[in-house]
Amino acid sequence: MTIRVLIVEDSAVVAELLNYILGSDPAIRVVGTARDGWQALQAVRDLKPDVITMDINMPGMGGYEATCRIMETHPAPIVIVSVSIDPREVATTFRALEAGALAAVQKPMGIGHPEHEEAVRTLIRTVKLMSEVKVVRRWPIRHKQGHLPSPAPGYVFESGMGDIDVIALGASTGGPSVLQLILSGLPKDMNAAVFIVQHISPGFVHGFAESLAPSCKLPVHVPEHGEPVLPGHVYLAPDGVHMGVGKGGRIGLVSAPPMDGMRPSISFLFRSVADVFGRKAIGVLLTGMGRDGADGLKAMKEKGAVTIAQDEESCVIFGMPAEAIRLGAATHVLSPEKITAALVKLVSAVNR
Repeated sequence: MTIRVLIVEDSAVVAELLNYILGSDPAIRVVGTARDGWQALQAVRDLKPDVITMDINMPGMGGYEATCRIMETHPAPIVIVSVSIDPREVATTFRALEAGALAAVQKPMGIGHPEHEEAVRTLIRTVKLMSEVKVVRRWPIRHKQGHLPSPAPGYVFESGMGDIDVIALGASTGGPSVLQLILSGLPKDMNAAVFIVQHISPGFVHGFAESLAPSCKLPVHVPEHGEPVLPGHVYLAPDGVHMGVGKGGRIGLVSAPPMDGMRPSISFLFRSVADVFGRKAIGVLLTGMGRDGADGLKAMKEKGAVTIAQDEESCVIFGMPAEAIRLGAATHVLSPEKITAALVKLVSAVNR
């Protein structure tokens, strides 16, 4: 089956490059281009593409507003193609992800640039993967104001397990908005450290940390190797290395081979946390394609940790949580709102 792609890009030169790159793959056919958000809305209605590549900064209606309008009217998988080194563009990119775009990749440099081939592979792979995602109107889940819901009836969280020192979270496609929702609900006086592996294209991790900071009451870092673990801090795995925790309470960044095809790997983090913290940890596996994190979550459960998988209804892609559930790695299966409530209850029950 051929994947029909709409390119939304105001630069004729870049649009031509993207057309050439995507058209070079036999499984992809570019069905149209649009120079701004208004043209994109009309093209989506007329062409009904399987995937849209979306520029962010365009005259008239930009990529963020176009993403919002498309997800409200004609939902389709959207891949943001962005110049990730521009802080303003990075911030708008994550707003577009919150509005329903599925992924963000760096805009490929011209032919001959040393990073061109890797950027091309990433773009083509992402377009193919996102074409398989069934999107819905106005996903992602909106932040809800007021009192957090209690965990679902039937889920009993015991307070006698010992102090919780670490919460480890892993996510892939659809993860940024869910992570933002969860982190926004954690109290500023929380005594546990939070570790996150979010699968994201190279160059976006620092922008992601900045996008989380305004709604998170805890400081958010992209750590350095050997940095001490501090309670009440959030640590986001850097590009291209595995993140773990050593027995001396310091963060280790390791250039080991990928696990489950990923580096950083969620399972690497979860296994590290299982080995060092055992019952004093909580593991959470969120929306994403593939199986990264499932084996690691099982390792955490076997060491006595509380383990949670996101439920199918709220996932953009149920792949990683589904694999964890299949392995029997999840002690609880909850929506993001109930995951947040559970984390607050578990940590506050034992740490205050």
